[in-house]
Amino acid sequence: MKMNTPNKLTILRMFLVPVFVYFMLGPVPGGNAGRIIAGVIFIAASLTDTLDGYLARKNNEITVFGKFMDPLADKLLVCSALICLVELHIVPGWIVIVIIGREFIISGFRLIAVEKGIVIAAGLWGKLKTISQMVMVILLVFPFTGFVHTLGLIFMWIALALTIISLVDYITKNKNVLEEVH
Repeated sequence: MKMNTPNKLTILRMFLVPVFVYFMLGPVPGGNAGRIIAGVIFIAASLTDTLDGYLARKNNEITVFGKFMDPLADKLLVCSALICLVELHIVPGWIVIVIIGREFIISGFRLIAVEKGIVIAAGLWGKLKTISQMVMVILLVFPFTGFVHTLGLIFMWIALALTIISLVDYITKNKNVLEEVH
């Protein structure tokens, strides 16, 4: 299989995850320098998500690989960042469990839907959830203090609320996926 540019960007995003984690938690002199580098890596990886989606649609290069791996790469990036923030005692573990739990539930729904030949597109609440999580991570990964850190904590609560709202919306709109076919 020939890899197109959008799929290469998705793979790049996945390779950036362990590099991000290393700089977030690894033995980098100065501590804050590592978090700044990790923040830049997170932003760059997030931008590859926007770019790969744009290129795939623009050049009509949407692939099965991309449909599956792109959301997986996004989840890997965000969940890794959230776990690092728990490790650094910046975000409470229970909030990350709710966020990651939602991702598992939605992934399970999507697997069942695929088995039934149903394609479920991302909804508005899910997109808002993703944006709020990205903003939260960016604000909290960098070693900001004061207002910016407080804004990051506010986005943490916004992300949590949107995680729950998007889960309820997703299940409500797609409950037919769980119905047994006779």
